[in-house]
Amino acid sequence: MPKIDVVGLGVSTVDIVTLVDHLPVQEEIQRALDMTVQGGGPVATAIVALARLGARVAMLDAVGDDWRSSLILEEFEREGVETRHVKRCPGHTSATACVLVQRDTGARAIVYLPGTTPELSPGDLPRQAIESARILHLNGRHGEACLEACRWARLAGVLVSFDGGADRYRPEMRPILPLTDICIVARDFAEKFTQEKDIPASAARLLEEGPRLIAVTDGTHGSWVFPREGRAFHQPAYRLSQVVDTTGCGDAYHGAFLFGLLQGWPLERVASVASAAAALNAQHLGGRRGLPRLDEVEAFLSLRQAPQDGEA
Repeated sequence: MPKIDVVGLGVSTVDIVTLVDHLPVQEEIQRALDMTVQGGGPVATAIVALARLGARVAMLDAVGDDWRSSLILEEFEREGVETRHVKRCPGHTSATACVLVQRDTGARAIVYLPGTTPELSPGDLPRQAIESARILHLNGRHGEACLEACRWARLAGVLVSFDGGADRYRPEMRPILPLTDICIVARDFAEKFTQEKDIPASAARLLEEGPRLIAVTDGTHGSWVFPREGRAFHQPAYRLSQVVDTTGCGDAYHGAFLFGLLQGWPLERVASVASAAAALNAQHLGGRRGLPRLDEVEAFLSLRQAPQDGEA
């Protein structure tokens, strides 16, 4: 197997995303404006974002043997994601999310059906694949396996990237941060983890946990990047005349940010590319339909004068 740039460890889902005129109430029936069925999951979508940009990637997960699991694996293979280490669990199902997106406002309603697939154990993990990668990307799913993978990666000199999403903070995630090099979290996660409302203050607390780099994302307000060494700065979000759906925009940001780090770009360029990838993804329905290729990101940025970065 060719050397992998990024190995993802997380939970893969199927997303059924529907664009509606307004979110329904009670027993209302309305005609959908658009609908798409595609793979989802924060780490899984970031891995697909990396593949679109040109990185060599692999996914570690457990899936069932139902139609959802087949769709997940088929999409990974189309995108060039290595799946040889994805565990198949006979008689089990993978998770499904039904997402309603309101036109014009982008408001969402989500109904989620967890799969029955058991979590990976440390014994399920391919240690050699993790130790030979450049980055291990995860979000705390698969509990004990996640912690063990972090330990293996750190011993082997592999960078560990952590995704802390909005409304996803759980106390059991706290032991992961000291094993993390790159920590990109939503503002909601940063506030709940640190009990600090001020972004620079929460970032400082997160840096004390051990990561070398903290990025805090806040939707249309942009993102703030805090390296352990160097200048902290704010990356404004790229504004668009039309936004269809923000599903997966954070995952697009994560994937593009890691891609930029792999290229050795300056952090200001890394954050700009990540913000552009998120903006491009928001012009399409669903978390993956709009994930851009590198030439699309470069064309997008060439048509816009880069916003001035401000001190965080």
